[in-house]
Amino acid sequence: MEQIVNLHIERLPEGVFLAVSDDVPGLVAQGRTLQETLEIARDVAKKLIEARDEREGMPPLSPVKEAFDYPIVVSA
Repeated sequence: MEQIVNLHIERLPEGVFLAVSDDVPGLVAQGRTLQETLEIARDVAKKLIEARDEREGMPPLSPVKEAFDYPIVVSA
């Protein structure tokens, strides 16, 4: 099942991107590019959700609905 995980992403002074999430405690991902950071964050979120679900059962995140907002970043 696909679920929505909200990320907070910021560019650090060193030029790398850092992603964290209030939806999945412990999720921290860092990458050289935004794309790399999102890929790492997706992998980390999946592993954390699976591990927590096996341990204690996890309250469900918001399921993906028929329509939802999804921001994209475009460099011009």
